Formats: sequence, structure tokens, C-alpha cells
Amino acid sequence: MYAFILIIHIIASFILVAVILLQAGRGGGLAQTFGGGGGASTIFGQKASVFLTRATTVSAVLFLCTSLSLAIISSRKAKSLMERIKVAPVTKPEQAAVPTKTVRKIKVHPETGEEEVIEEKVVPLTEEEK
Repeated sequence: MYAFILIIHIIASFILVAVILLQAGRGGGLAQTFGGGGGASTIFGQKASVFLTRATTVSAVLFLCTSLSLAIISSRKAKSLMERIKVAPVTKPEQAAVPTKTVRKIKVHPETGEEEVIEEKVVPLTEEEK
């Protein structure tokens, strides 16, 4: 639905720009460059000003409606990715993350100098280490 309204919005904006540029204003507009003094009436016929006025009104109303629709649809969506992530709350204090460290017992071979891990365990940090 969002994509459809967006396409209609883009088409309405191009039509609105084109229709406004074709209308003869104080300086003549783009219609003046096509045929001199009565450019809009000679190119598009005698009722060109009525047609261009109605086309401007229709495209402006369509542009306004699609703008409002896109704004409403966008406001109902989640604003960020962080709002979409659901985190399970920690209910018990003992489940809270406790800072830990890894303790390894290592045996070094005197001839080669290679280290061998004999024992490895994860222990919580003491109050002094925190």
C-alpha cells in the first residue's frame, strides 16, 4: 500500500510541476516560449486555460492527499530498529551478569619451552578485582 501511494505521489508531483510551468503567468511562463503572445491558446486550443486550471486543481488535491496518507502511514511504523528488538527482562538477581575471569594452570616443558594447559576454569571476580 505504501509503495502504491508513493508511486501515485511521484506521478502527481510531476504532473503538477508540468501543468504549472505550462500556464501563462505575468512573464508568460513556458507556454509563452512555444508560440509568442497567445501560446497556451494556440497550442492547446481555445479552452486551454480552463483545462490547465482544472488540471492544476486536481493534481494539487491528489498531491495533498497522497502527502497526508504517506505521513500517516510513516508515523504508524516503528521509528527505529531498537524499538523492534524485544529483550527478555532479568527477573531474578542471581541471573544477572556477573563479571568473570578465566583461570588457567599451565605446564611448561623445560626442554622445548612449550606451554600445555592443564586446567582451565571460569571464576567470578572478587570484590578487590572489580
